[in-house]
Amino acid sequence: MALASELELGFLDTMDASLRGQRFHAAMAELRAGGWLAQGPFGAFIVLDREAGEFFLRTRSAIFPGMKIAEIFGVNEGPLYEEMKHNILHINGPDHTRLRSLVNPALSPRAVERYRPVMKELLGRLLAEVTADSSDDPGGFAQSDGRHRCEFVEAFAKPYPSLAIATVMGAPLEDAPRLHHWSNWIQRQFDAISMASEREKIEQACAEFYDYAEDLVRSRRRKPADDLISKLIEAEEEGERLSDVECINLVFNVLVGGVDTSQSQLAHTIRLLAEHPDQLALLAADPSLAEAAVEEGLRYEPITPFTARITTEEVTFRDVTFPEGTMVMVCAFTGNRDLDGDAAGEDADRFDISADRGRARPLTFGAGVHYCLGANLARVELQEGLAFLSERLRDLKLDGEPVYEGVSGIYGLAELPISFTV
Repeated sequence: MALASELELGFLDTMDASLRGQRFHAAMAELRAGGWLAQGPFGAFIVLDREAGEFFLRTRSAIFPGMKIAEIFGVNEGPLYEEMKHNILHINGPDHTRLRSLVNPALSPRAVERYRPVMKELLGRLLAEVTADSSDDPGGFAQSDGRHRCEFVEAFAKPYPSLAIATVMGAPLEDAPRLHHWSNWIQRQFDAISMASEREKIEQACAEFYDYAEDLVRSRRRKPADDLISKLIEAEEEGERLSDVECINLVFNVLVGGVDTSQSQLAHTIRLLAEHPDQLALLAADPSLAEAAVEEGLRYEPITPFTARITTEEVTFRDVTFPEGTMVMVCAFTGNRDLDGDAAGEDADRFDISADRGRARPLTFGAGVHYCLGANLARVELQEGLAFLSERLRDLKLDGEPVYEGVSGIYGLAELPISFTV
């Protein structure tokens, strides 16, 4: 047995702002070659293979360190503290089981299928705006060479998830930009850099969305509709119902977890398809491959490359002891490259939507009891987005260099210039 702190380990500074794109890929390959465990900033340890990742995500001896983050940054009152305290990620044991049992039916695979038609409609609206033949249209317009050009994040990846979430929540579509704004800022609570330098704006976004969500919940209590909030209000399990506070915070969780993340994963996957025209051609010719394309995008370029846990008691894994209070970062990027069964011989660092990747699902949505609440909704949203866009954005190409964001929080793209024909 050895204490984790006694081992000589490779080090990765996940806070390094230049750690992105191909440099990130190269750094992770080098780190993984050194073993399954590495050292991260702030005394954290990084587990690099699938088995270790699933162990720390599933064990009852480690929890999401949200309240520890609150303690580190002195968040002990106010709207951000209330959001952290009531976030389902930070709730464990019987209370967590009860909340999941109440909300899961509304976000089950079968329940989210109903949103596919409206998602197609939303994508059609966005494409119509981008292809409008007018130089006054900021989204994009046809050039003299017959190609349309746009910045994909602004034109598609940013508005699409917020419009979809507005529809799911039962909010007016014209509120989608506000929902995106709030989600983008609130999500930064998971990024230490933002918490250190932009906390006031995160607090403000929390306060504004609480007021907004409270009004929506009150409105649905008076007049139920066919939307997620009404279903949460109606949800009942063995006589248990959600309180207003619980309902508002679950709506909060769906918003925060379902906008910035879907935006980033869609942008990365479109980038990957544009960089691999053979894969794009496969998908365009057979839209049924959209499900496989989503899974491959989630596997190859996870927008949550690191997920934190903190041990609540001493944990020993592979003869390495992690004392109580140890911070552990599960690396989905490297874990997703550990394949099983017949797929183990495949080139795991190759983007291939037709490859047999075995039974193991990407760690991008987590694992265990805190598996992503909105994973089913996100998958449907991404499937519809890839199927629609691959078919209609013909001869899709990158029209400039992508601008990557950092990996310390949600790993997204700030800009993705593309060109295409219709």
